[in-house]
Amino acid sequence: MEQASQIAFGRQDPCGRLAGTHDKWDLLAALTHAAAEFELSHRTLGVLKALLTFFPERALPAAPDSAIVFPSNRKLMERLNGMPESTLRRHLAALTRIGIVSRKNSPNRKRYARRSGEDMALAFGFDLSPLARHASQIFDAALDAKARAERLALLRDRVAVLRQELLELAEGGADVLLEAARKLLRRKPCATELTAMANALQDEIASRTPEEPAQETKLPARQMSGPDSQNERHIQDSVKKDSDSEEAQVSAPCPSPLHSDAEDSTAEKSSDLAKVLRACPEVQTYYPGALRSWQDADRIAETLSPMMGIEMPVLSDARAAMGRKDAATAVMCMLEKLGTIRSPGAYLRRLAQKARAGQFSTAPMLNALLQAGNRAEIAS
Repeated sequence: MEQASQIAFGRQDPCGRLAGTHDKWDLLAALTHAAAEFELSHRTLGVLKALLTFFPERALPAAPDSAIVFPSNRKLMERLNGMPESTLRRHLAALTRIGIVSRKNSPNRKRYARRSGEDMALAFGFDLSPLARHASQIFDAALDAKARAERLALLRDRVAVLRQELLELAEGGADVLLEAARKLLRRKPCATELTAMANALQDEIASRTPEEPAQETKLPARQMSGPDSQNERHIQDSVKKDSDSEEAQVSAPCPSPLHSDAEDSTAEKSSDLAKVLRACPEVQTYYPGALRSWQDADRIAETLSPMMGIEMPVLSDARAAMGRKDAATAVMCMLEKLGTIRSPGAYLRRLAQKARAGQFSTAPMLNALLQAGNRAEIAS
């Protein structure tokens, strides 16, 4: 990286106009983060670290010729655990070529110092002050390198999530794309490759989403009272919808019990929640107290989701698609079968897609768990 190294270091301030000192170990740490920017290998950084150990002060001055160290090659090789001299010379040449350090040669090219009393009057060796003079550039490069690494990590996570979602939807198809995504995640791809793979996975997922646009227009009236207003009225309506004994009374023009008979409404909600607790006893392990309301159930579902591997955006999407009550019920039902669910996050995302298409109800999940519990009691 010619433009980033030989131009960046040791050329911008040849007269040392940048004043001040900088912590030499902070500079080394920042340079380590930005090593790729300046084409520095870890062994070259190791040689620089060895040179820094010969400077007695922690604060590295920026003035020219103020931070000269003069160790012999033998001493440097000892501090580098026996590095061969030919290798040492190669890395020293790389440091001076890039401009991180500069040489101040004596007439006979030996490294030594002349003292006058307690002061060092003259020194010949390696000058480390260029490192301090270009501290701001080094720190900026380190921040840029960290930001790029974070962006790459986000893209990798996005590809991994999309691949898992496609794996749940494909059911044996899209093997070529899934294998390509797996191989991509095993190496160190660039941002362009990750972005292209994420777009390809998104397109494949969109093509396999089952008839979502056509189904959305069929049930607007039934969905209106759910995700748009997640309150107590929504809970009462869904209870009436799931109850066969009350469907025959829907045609009767008697709306007053829904609004005036508060005690009956409370009893219905308690009965519905009691059914969920009978079907999902595992939740009591994590919530020993009594769940008295759907607010308690919603809160414990929010607590359980991260423990089950469900991210908060996925839970929020499920709440928006099916309502807080059904989302909490689904999470508690999934807890009962957690050992058989390979990816709880993808599973809940799939349930939310079904809810948007009008194809989801918690009743089959609860009935299956209740029947399994009854069979277990009979067997015991």
